[in-house]
Amino acid sequence: MKLRIDEEADALHLQLADTPVVESEEVAPGVIVDYDAMDQVVGIEVLYLSKRPQPVNLMDFQFHTTPRRPASAAA
Repeated sequence: MKLRIDEEADALHLQLADTPVVESEEVAPGVIVDYDAMDQVVGIEVLYLSKRPQPVNLMDFQFHTTPRRPASAAA
């Protein structure tokens, strides 16, 4: 998984898998989802970062991992 921010393009791209993109779909204004040949989501792009209602601060990214719950707790 790779996260790339292009300040010049004012865009963020999250690559979920290292497979070729065969189709892309704009699912919301400025949000593009990339699909592979198996119709699986392999990437997400967010355009116009600085123009969003809450602009993205490129210097303030935080990453959080939520631990999995045990299988018995999920039921």
